[in-house]
Amino acid sequence: MSQTASNLHINPERLWDSLMETARIGATEKGGIRRLTLSDLDRDVRDWFVAACKAAGCSVSIDDMGNIFARRPGRNPNLKPIAMGSHLDTQPTGGKYDGIVGVLAGLEVLRTLNDAGYETNAPIEVIDWTNEEGARFAPAMLASGVFAGKFSRDWAYAREDREGHRFGDELARIGYRGEAPCGAHPLAAHFEVHIEQGPILEAEGKTIGVVTGVQGMRWYEVTVTGSESHSGSTPMTLRHDALLAAARMVEAVNAAGLRQAPVAVATVGLLEVKPNSRNVIPGEVFFSIDLRHPEESVLETMERDVAAAVQRIAAASGVEAAFTRIWNAPPVHFDAECIGAVRDAAGDLGYPYRDMISGPGHDSAYVASVAPTSMIFLPCANGISHNEAESAEKPDVAAAANVLLRAVLATDARLAEAGKG
Repeated sequence: MSQTASNLHINPERLWDSLMETARIGATEKGGIRRLTLSDLDRDVRDWFVAACKAAGCSVSIDDMGNIFARRPGRNPNLKPIAMGSHLDTQPTGGKYDGIVGVLAGLEVLRTLNDAGYETNAPIEVIDWTNEEGARFAPAMLASGVFAGKFSRDWAYAREDREGHRFGDELARIGYRGEAPCGAHPLAAHFEVHIEQGPILEAEGKTIGVVTGVQGMRWYEVTVTGSESHSGSTPMTLRHDALLAAARMVEAVNAAGLRQAPVAVATVGLLEVKPNSRNVIPGEVFFSIDLRHPEESVLETMERDVAAAVQRIAAASGVEAAFTRIWNAPPVHFDAECIGAVRDAAGDLGYPYRDMISGPGHDSAYVASVAPTSMIFLPCANGISHNEAESAEKPDVAAAANVLLRAVLATDARLAEAGKG
C-alpha cells in the first residue's frame, strides 16, 4: 500500500451524522427503526442513499431484485469492482445500526477517497442488498441469494408477506425494480461491515471482529390444525387444541437446541393463532423455527429431532401438523486473502481484534459463493440487536470503517499487482 493510502482515515463525524440522519427514516418512539423491506419507508431510505451516492459522484444502477450499486470509477474501467455491501431494511423493532452501518461505512469510504483525490485501480462500489432481514418476506438474504444463484428471480418475486402481498409487486410499487438481471454484475471482492450482534467483542475488549465465516442456518414453517370449539362447553378431554400442541412443539424446539449446546441455537420467533378469540379453543396455529450451527451434520440431527417431535406431539394431541423447511443456508467459509486484508488492516491501525464465526446470517454468506468475501464486525452494547435498544459507540463505528478503507485499498493494490503478472 502506498504512503498516501496508508495515511487515509475516514471522517468519523460525517459517518455518524449520516447514521443519525437515516435513523430518522422509520424512527420508533423507543429509539429504534421500523423499516420493513419494500415498504414506503424502505423506499424513502433508498431514495436518500441514491441521492447521497450521486452527490459523491457515483453512478447508480439497480437490478431486477432492487439491489442498488453505487460505483466510483477506477483507473481501469475494465476491472471488476471491489464492493462494500450490506442492507437498509430492518426488523419490525430494529435498531439504528444493523445493516445500515455497513452501507454507510462504504459510502464514507468513497467520500474519503474523494476528499483525498485518491484514484483506485479498480472501480469501488457500495451495495444495498434487498431483503436481508427476511422479516417481511421469507427467507432472509433473498436478493443476495438470487444474485448468487441460490434462488430464481421468479421464485423470489412470488414470496408473499403475511398479508398476501407479493415481493415482485411491492418491488415495482416502490419504484425499485430495475432492468438489469440480478447476478449479471461481477465483483472482484466483497467486504461487509456489521455490528457483531453478540457480546464477545465487548466482553473481551476487542474493537474489530475478523469474520472468517458464517454458521449454517435452516428455517421452517409449521402449521398445526386442530378444531375450533367453544371454550365453555367443550370438555378438556375432548378438545383438539392447536395452541396447546404448538406450545409443546415450541418446547421441543428449545430442547433440540439445548441438546447441541453451547454452539447450537434453536428459536421460535413467530407464532400466529386462529381464530385468536378469548372464548374459542384455537383451531389453527402457524409458527416459525430457526435452527443454527456451524456444522451441517448437526443441523441434520436437529432437523430430524424437531420434525419427529412435531409429528409425535401432533398425534398425541389429536391434531395434524405440516412441517416444511423453507430455507437452508449451509455453513460458509470466507476468502483467505480477504480475511487477511481485514486482519492486516486492524493490526496496522492498532485496533484490538479477534477472529470469529458469525452466528447471524448476512448477505456476504451468499456473495461468498460468487466473489472473494469477508466481513468486519464492531461491538454492540451488551450484544443486543434486532431490538430498539441496539447501540454502538462512535469510535467503534469509525474504527470499522477505517479497517474497511484499508482492506479495500490493500485488495485494490493486490489485484493490480496480480494483473501485471
